[in-house]
Amino acid sequence: MISRLRGTLLESDFTSCVIDCGGVGYDVAIPLSTFDKLPHPGEKTELFIHTQVREDAITLFGFAENAERKLFRLLLGVSGIGGKLALNVLSAMPVDNFNAAILAGDVRALSRISGIGKRTAERMVLELKDKLGDYFSVDQAAVAAAPGSADAALALEQLGFKRAAINDVLKELCAKLPAEEQTSENLLRQALLKLNR
Repeated sequence: MISRLRGTLLESDFTSCVIDCGGVGYDVAIPLSTFDKLPHPGEKTELFIHTQVREDAITLFGFAENAERKLFRLLLGVSGIGGKLALNVLSAMPVDNFNAAILAGDVRALSRISGIGKRTAERMVLELKDKLGDYFSVDQAAVAAAPGSADAALALEQLGFKRAAINDVLKELCAKLPAEEQTSENLLRQALLKLNR
């Protein structure tokens, strides 16, 4: 079972990359979040790997951060979610925002992810809500308490802002705004003001 790859990045696109490790090129499926963190071709890289073995294929899924791999594995445990759909989830939402949406029961935000309908979103909330403790740190608690944060984060990402900056701004806003002001519209408006400074 392959758990980690360290080598030279040969090529990459939004959904996959090829890493040369000792003369062997490994084709790895990746989420968009990992693509954003890859170096230029020819440079060294390292990915956390989940190996999926089937009768007709061995597929490698790669992640820049171990938290993403852990969430990917949790998603595979939800009935009806396979590798491709789990990658869609990680491509659409950072781990922190996904956790916040699950803990807040924000089915609307989750069902906006490509391939996730309302029923699958409800199933994810039901099956994952009690399993996220290991991946949900104290500094994210304020974001989880605001159901509008996942929607706001998704909108900001679609506008081209970086995930790390979005998370920082939303954490700051959720920590200081009263609960009634933590709607997705208000969080989006206030986050835009801060991010555009």
